[in-house]
Amino acid sequence: MNLNYAIHVVCFLVLEVRLVGGSRCSGRVEVLHGETWSTVCDADFDQQDAEVVCRELGCGPPVEVLGAAAFGGGEGQVWSEELQCRGNESQIYFCPTSSSLKHNCSHDSDVGLECAGKSSVRLLDGGSRCAGRVEVLHRGQWGTVCGDDWDMTAAAVVCRELRCGEAVAADAYFGSGSGPIWMDDVDCSGSESTLKKCQLTGLVKHTCNHTKDAGVICSDVRLINSSRCSGRVEVLHRGQWGTVCGHGWDMRDAAVVCRELRCGEAVDALSKTPFGPGSGPIWMDNVDCSGSESTLKNCGSKGWGKHNCDHSSDSGVICSGVRLVGGSHCSGRVEVLHGETWSTVCDVGFDQQDAEVVCRELGCGLPVEVLGAAAFGRGEGQVWSEELQCRGNESQIYFCPTSSSLKHNCTHDNIVGLVCADSVRLVDGGSRCAGRVEVLHRGQWGTVCYRGWDMRAAAVVCRELGCGEPKSDDYALPGSGPIWLSNVNCSGSESTLKHCGSLGWGEQSCSHGNDFKIICSGIFLEP
Repeated sequence: MNLNYAIHVVCFLVLEVRLVGGSRCSGRVEVLHGETWSTVCDADFDQQDAEVVCRELGCGPPVEVLGAAAFGGGEGQVWSEELQCRGNESQIYFCPTSSSLKHNCSHDSDVGLECAGKSSVRLLDGGSRCAGRVEVLHRGQWGTVCGDDWDMTAAAVVCRELRCGEAVAADAYFGSGSGPIWMDDVDCSGSESTLKKCQLTGLVKHTCNHTKDAGVICSDVRLINSSRCSGRVEVLHRGQWGTVCGHGWDMRDAAVVCRELRCGEAVDALSKTPFGPGSGPIWMDNVDCSGSESTLKNCGSKGWGKHNCDHSSDSGVICSGVRLVGGSHCSGRVEVLHGETWSTVCDVGFDQQDAEVVCRELGCGLPVEVLGAAAFGRGEGQVWSEELQCRGNESQIYFCPTSSSLKHNCTHDNIVGLVCADSVRLVDGGSRCAGRVEVLHRGQWGTVCYRGWDMRAAAVVCRELGCGEPKSDDYALPGSGPIWLSNVNCSGSESTLKHCGSLGWGEQSCSHGNDFKIICSGIFLEP
């Protein structure tokens, strides 16, 4: 019997990847295509591609994507295709590719990548790999760390081990873990390379429960020369801290910094070295955030180290540890940020001096009225266990003394509310809902330039004033004093005009002939 066999062979070109010039988990990205290793263009490599490369190499999550041949220019070819990973693939072999590059790249543009590497510590439930409840791996099982005696020195070791920048908070709580509590009474000198090298009562031995699980917030952005939540903006790049140029710095950029540092809402975005000049490199210039980014490094800029600035233009940020809820930006229930939790404040322990500081910190006018008995609703969660004892001249409640024991046993029926004067007003229009637009900044009223203004910005002002919807806008009688804002760019959803984009406070080339007015409907429309 004759048997005829047809044998079919299908060959696949399997892409492999490696990192060269650093370590196993950091270096210049190179892909094997056929028999040839090729470098990859930095303009065509994004965070999703980085996720897949680090995962394929067993190196944990990506820490940083570095352009401009950070690990040296390679040899041979620059890969002629572009990865288009979704970020959930196990290998780059499974990623779609495009056969036509958008950019003409040379080895000066070879992309580099730093992955976190394998670690025996992790942070959970904090919204990113660099914030959360501390957990350590022991005998193949993850367990928590007791917060007794946990401090910033121990937190710094964790942040360094995870390559997450600097520890900015060690008192944050991210909920109770489960499973074993592996470490208690941790005592670090700060020089340890891993948390496990710190002194402790002993692995497994503890007198703790999961309500005391330690938490950490790390960041590669920090605020210097004031408090943890206000100061000169500095970013960590390639192991060195540097400043951010104030060109184009606005409230959207500030909002990203405040959120990244878990510091509440942005109150002010400042340029021209308000917190003193920095030193070293100026890492970022012309920062352009949408406001929704999780970290400042995800915002657009000129590129690392590219600027036309000096340290006289270093940017600063003021974030707020207090907010007003249930009214408007300048009125509502008083809530303070303690660690990761917003807490309401007892009406009995809150006085006129406290009100002065809260209104000032939020960039609002003077306090109009302090209201007790949950006038803006009862709130949820905890009533703050401390009492503010402000003198009234502080710039933020962070600088106010506090008493750790309340004189009164408060419930949510006794929550304090506050009405401050508005931080925006309409002048010379015949009513409070019509006229020239003016904003309050650093205690002084100033106008807004018409350039870039549109009806979305008008809608924000009308809503902020409780004046309904915008009906029209036009040039106004010239105002006086400073022109605070120009090229205002609102999405229309902001709670206050100060949260819209702009050229920055006082950054403009306008005259008062460019001042303008708006007319609102005068009737507040409920959403």
